[in-house]
Amino acid sequence: MTLTEPTPLTGAVDPTETAALTGTKSLTGPGDSLSCPACQPLSPCPQPHVGAVWKPSPDVTVERFPQGFARRLPVRQILCLLPLALVAVVAVQHRSVLAEGFGHLASAKWPWLLAAVAATCLTWVAAAVTRQGALVERLPKRRLLATQFAAGAANHLLPTGLGASAVNLRFMTVCGVPLARSSAALALYLLAESIARVGLLLALLIAFPDALRVGALLPDGAVGPLLLVVGAVVCVAVTVLLLVRRVRTVVFTFLRTALGEARSVHTRPARALALWGGSLSFPMFQAAGLAAVGQALGLPVPPLHMALAYLAATVAVALVPTPGGIGSVEAALILALVAAGGPVAVATAVVLAYRIITVWLPLLPGALTLGALVRLKMI
Repeated sequence: MTLTEPTPLTGAVDPTETAALTGTKSLTGPGDSLSCPACQPLSPCPQPHVGAVWKPSPDVTVERFPQGFARRLPVRQILCLLPLALVAVVAVQHRSVLAEGFGHLASAKWPWLLAAVAATCLTWVAAAVTRQGALVERLPKRRLLATQFAAGAANHLLPTGLGASAVNLRFMTVCGVPLARSSAALALYLLAESIARVGLLLALLIAFPDALRVGALLPDGAVGPLLLVVGAVVCVAVTVLLLVRRVRTVVFTFLRTALGEARSVHTRPARALALWGGSLSFPMFQAAGLAAVGQALGLPVPPLHMALAYLAATVAVALVPTPGGIGSVEAALILALVAAGGPVAVATAVVLAYRIITVWLPLLPGALTLGALVRLKMI
């Protein structure tokens, strides 16, 4: 018996031929329809007419969820009013300080107070110049200056540095700067400002070594524990950086971006001049404002010594997480002015008047500006 390969079918197969080959009877005949139920095609499901809806049962009550509820929630209006509410809370908490500070301003020499106000206004200009110097892209000047004014209010309502950093980060993002590069520009700004502040402090300490008793700024026996805390924090940060791969990747990526941004900025002389010139001008205007208030209230301390006291106090409280340094800055400034040779009562009056001019007077207009920028979607 010889086995042969089956011949491939090249055309349509006739059911009759298939039945003859397989020895079965065809289920269909000529002109007949399919008689087997399994072979019949499925009947299509009836589809509802276009626009038809299912009617609910009479016993069921249909309640529709209001569409666009999230859109009707006034999120931006709430954000606009939030700074004003925070201003009211902070003012109520420090109402005694405000009353005493305004009392001292009433007996001060007004020309010197106007000089202090002018120096305070120039700090916002210096901050705007520094922010532009830390970024290659050109930012809109007026909006940048308004943002620095609003960031000052946010900085006094949130822990030190966080409010201003958040406002400026959002402003750069709205201006089209990628988040990585805006974060790098923010870090470069903070680094340049810190270097300039510490550099000015060291320069004044070298020029006037006997102007300030630095040991008087710290309580007895506080240097050792402070160094231990700083060392412990550094060790924990290094350990986490070495052991956690995800943190290490994020940190190294950010450092590469920041170094690239710093190189790009310093290849442009105008940007580098704005960065370092603004960083030096910012603490100088702040110290000049304190010296002007000291002259207005007759503090018997030379202006350069008052500037030295201001820089030392602000560097000492830089790591204290209080909103705008409220409380900690006052205490440190009073200690610094007393260490510079000023009487306690007059030094306290100078510090309270200075904080009224630099913090409390611009706080309400700054909060209004912040709310306006939020409402106009500029931040």
